Amino acid sequence: MKTMVADDSAVSRLLVSKALSALGHDVSIMEDGAGALSAFDGPEPPELAILDWEMPVHTGPEICALVRGRDWVVTPYLILLTSRDGKDDLVEGLRAGADDYLTKPFDEGELRARTRVGERMLDLQKRLAERVEELEEALAKVKKLEGLLPICA
Repeated sequence: MKTMVADDSAVSRLLVSKALSALGHDVSIMEDGAGALSAFDGPEPPELAILDWEMPVHTGPEICALVRGRDWVVTPYLILLTSRDGKDDLVEGLRAGADDYLTKPFDEGELRARTRVGERMLDLQKRLAERVEELEEALAKVKKLEGLLPICA
């Protein structure tokens, strides 16, 4: 799974990326909000992103809001990882568009568990998108047949 870790702390980037790599994720690393946002504009945007709250250029919540404002077939799963541990911060992060919220220092087991939730959600979205495509193809065939019925009559 294509996963991005965006954090201005080298230690946090290393710890998170190591934990995700152990889960088999293809991890890319960004040092600031500008790099993180540009990754979503690339040809292969990350499916899952772990975003620090406080970063230069764009904050984690800003990135969440900007990513949520785009049209996606499968919406990226966004996790905020921050030292902000207040309820108001959690609510603000989730309102900005984060799917999940972890506080630093993080527990590696909890990070793995929450990442697995993201994987399940992305899998469900992919399967739903495939079903929608199948239904659209079937509907196109029905419309074609409906167009032939008057000719046959």
